[in-house]
Amino acid sequence: MIRSMTGYGKAMLETPQRKITVEIKSLNGKQADINTRLPWICKEKELDIRNMIMRRLERGKIDISISFDTMDGEAAPVINRNNVKSYFSQLKEISNELGVNDDAGLLAVVMRLPDTLRTEKPEMSDEEWARFAGLTEEALTMADLYRLEEGKAMEKDLSKSVASIVGYRDNLGAVEGDRISRMREKLMATLNEAVGSENVDKNRFEQELIFYLEKLDINEEKVRLRKHCDYFEETMKSDGNHGKMLNFISQEMGREINTIGSKANDAAMQKLVVMMKDELEKIKELTLNIL
Repeated sequence: MIRSMTGYGKAMLETPQRKITVEIKSLNGKQADINTRLPWICKEKELDIRNMIMRRLERGKIDISISFDTMDGEAAPVINRNNVKSYFSQLKEISNELGVNDDAGLLAVVMRLPDTLRTEKPEMSDEEWARFAGLTEEALTMADLYRLEEGKAMEKDLSKSVASIVGYRDNLGAVEGDRISRMREKLMATLNEAVGSENVDKNRFEQELIFYLEKLDINEEKVRLRKHCDYFEETMKSDGNHGKMLNFISQEMGREINTIGSKANDAAMQKLVVMMKDELEKIKELTLNIL
């Protein structure tokens, strides 16, 4: 069973104090590339969150966003009275020296100065971390299920493309026999035109033809291509994550198809090779997104 690297998961929890949301998105990538957007209360647990993601999703370009909204004003800002008094007395002294009398205006100016308000930021308790961790695991489970469902659809497309390649490979046999006769006629016509039919040694021609055809024989490539296709199907249906292995097998399939194309020397066979390459490109594109 294969898994896609494209996934999405979201989990939410509302308590009397907070509304917590965990959202995870993943795309294909060669390694684990994790981008985190965490509230200040979770910063100290960032490494733990990254380890959770690595354990469940393994690799890909992964974005995780955790947010919470305070429901009861527990983190409401508090006026820093000492700073406000110090600012106001200094500005009052300066305004008296300048002959300006506007206490209300001074207070508005003071409240815009730095450190006049402060927000208490309590540390995360073990109970709160358990709540965050549970929500993160829930979102990861949803993202993993999304990957699994996406993988099922990809498996159908991959099996269809592999079956098409096997079909085109089997069709090579139908045109291969005609290819030999056409090559014989073409070579004979070329020799007759060059030196005349009466000057052609028939026995030597047959010997050279056999040697020439041995170099263009594609039976080995056809056998290896079929084995690669079978191995691709077996690997795809086996347990575990085999995205890199499937990508490697597809490269080996391409090697055999290219060799067949270079040896074809026949329009009908080249047409089958082009169709196999077209299906192989679909396979390669899909395997890049397999975990």
